[in-house]
Amino acid sequence: MSAPRVGPLLADTVGEASRRFGDRAAFRLADGTELSYRDLNRASDEVAAGLAGRGLGPGNVLLLSLPSGLEYAVGYLAAAKVGATTAGANPRLRARERALIVDAVDPDLILATDALADGIPGDRHVEVVDVESGRGTDPTRLLAGLRRPGEVPPDVPADPDRPTCICFTSGSTGDPRGAWFTDRQLAAIHTLDTGGAWGSGGHMVSGTAFAHVGVMTKIGWQLASGATIHVMDRWTASGLLDLVERYRLPAVNGVAAQISLLMQEPGFDERDLSCVQSIVVGAGPSPPALVIEARERFGAPYSIRYSSTESGGTGLGTALDADDEEALHTVGRPRPGVAAEVRDADGQMLPAGEVGDLWLQTPSAMSGYWNDPGGSAEALVNGWLRTGDLAQVDDSGCFRLAGRVKEMYIRGGYNVYPLEVEAVLGTHPSVAQVAVVPRPDPTMGEIGVAVVVPTDPDHPPTLGDLLEHGHDDLSGYKMPGDIRIVDRLPLNAGDKLDRLTLARHETDA
Repeated sequence: MSAPRVGPLLADTVGEASRRFGDRAAFRLADGTELSYRDLNRASDEVAAGLAGRGLGPGNVLLLSLPSGLEYAVGYLAAAKVGATTAGANPRLRARERALIVDAVDPDLILATDALADGIPGDRHVEVVDVESGRGTDPTRLLAGLRRPGEVPPDVPADPDRPTCICFTSGSTGDPRGAWFTDRQLAAIHTLDTGGAWGSGGHMVSGTAFAHVGVMTKIGWQLASGATIHVMDRWTASGLLDLVERYRLPAVNGVAAQISLLMQEPGFDERDLSCVQSIVVGAGPSPPALVIEARERFGAPYSIRYSSTESGGTGLGTALDADDEEALHTVGRPRPGVAAEVRDADGQMLPAGEVGDLWLQTPSAMSGYWNDPGGSAEALVNGWLRTGDLAQVDDSGCFRLAGRVKEMYIRGGYNVYPLEVEAVLGTHPSVAQVAVVPRPDPTMGEIGVAVVVPTDPDHPPTLGDLLEHGHDDLSGYKMPGDIRIVDRLPLNAGDKLDRLTLARHETDA
């Protein structure tokens, strides 16, 4: 920051950005709609005044069930200006999942579109937002029903430990868990990601949902960069490649599945991507073959980043100039300002080569899980974050993931928890038993395979049957990508489901 903070971090940031960057576009949508830094500050001021008039301030929670775009950004910044906490519901959630989010945070006010209000209990205070009314060239139409034109919110003093945002991940059963962050962590993320500097412009792409930790905790430094943020409400390979070419973006960011889809796009090799100087890929390891292909076809180095919602989106990474051993087979080393250790079940550090629990220490780590002191105490121990992943350290100091303490897998950058999926698919009348296990996939990283014991072996369910059955209760990315019919599910010595044997079958298939 260029001056001592006097108010909430995001409030100070958007105010300073307005003074520095004025009429430069802060956000640009795919349809060409733009919002300048000056208008972003003004709109969030007037909405903040409206929120204060509705009684929101420190200690209150605003839930945004909105598509990624201008309304979400303005609502989040407005809540920060009055000292309220913002929680975001990913627009890809189903009604059942949205209801769980509401129950988890108990918000004082919900902003939602008609399409994204399904599942919200009828006794909740919901302001329905017409997103289309905010499109076009008139910024005064954004969240018009909440605004108090010409007004500014009451002053709220800085408090580095006041909750700023809640970012949702899933627990071991798939139920949502809200990792909450304060201004202290958002400031640390600005320092870890950019050195805390202010930028002078350029372009960047926001390809994840605004409710994702990659936006909620990083929007401060993104605005401080002075860049025009191009919003992709729905990520497409062609759309991202168009932006890279048009605006000569120096970096391509995403998850492994997205990099794979980019290279599968027709005409990829005919595009002028000479501007790309790096490929930065999060959400865990990338298949070695994908790294090799991407480096060759983009003509740029490839960095794998390992982090989590709980870590604030920071953690480990492979160097852009890494040798093949590091670049292809590890998730690299701790980034500057981050420490990592592999520990045994008692929390004692293990020597290189031994597999154990991966722990991180970073100033960006969450303060805890919202309204879940037990889960918070389990995840946060003496300033360290227990990631729930298994890893080992090699002789060069690089970390190699060895699996997960629990059964969660990552499909296309999204966490999937088998128990949640099984609870839904197991209610299909043709399913006697079901287990969902991951299978390596060259595009998505991993997909789920539904291993099913049918109620009638002569008429087993099809994959289509399961997808149709789960459509209303599960997001698309949680659905299995294949089905395998078996006579019985394997059990271990303790008569519990032997997931390791099931997963090994898919890996070896």
